[in-house]
Amino acid sequence: MQQVYDRLFVGDLSDCSTTRVGWAVIHACKSPCHQFAVGYRGSLTADHPNYLVLERGDDLFLNMIDPPFPLFKMESFTEFLRFAHERWKRQITLLIHCNQGESRAPALALLLMSKRLGVLSPVSYNEAAQEFSDMYPAYRPGHGIRTFLMEHWEAIK
Repeated sequence: MQQVYDRLFVGDLSDCSTTRVGWAVIHACKSPCHQFAVGYRGSLTADHPNYLVLERGDDLFLNMIDPPFPLFKMESFTEFLRFAHERWKRQITLLIHCNQGESRAPALALLLMSKRLGVLSPVSYNEAAQEFSDMYPAYRPGHGIRTFLMEHWEAIK
């Protein structure tokens, strides 16, 4: 787990069970976190009410994989920003983790820092990513999430 900003940490799967008072955890991985929280194996039908997101207290479980092409849905990012910003305003420390801590979790931290916290450039994904890479050198976004964020940067509110 690495701190990337005040009260904002990025981690990998080993940080999944990190439970601390005053913290919120965003689990940006289908397997095992979203699957375990929702209670399924394999895949979930797209009409399931928790297909993309399950919020349980100060935990947000996102059904996210890191595909080579953008399969993401806007709702995953808007729900993440809503959840994270609400906790941020309440002075709750945030941990965002994915399986390896290289792509999805840092991409979400970058998004929060740019779109809600005003720490990174809001102009473009590329500008924000360059600034973020200086703070978190382990950031290696997959092609799918990088493409999605570049193509939808303006639409993500």
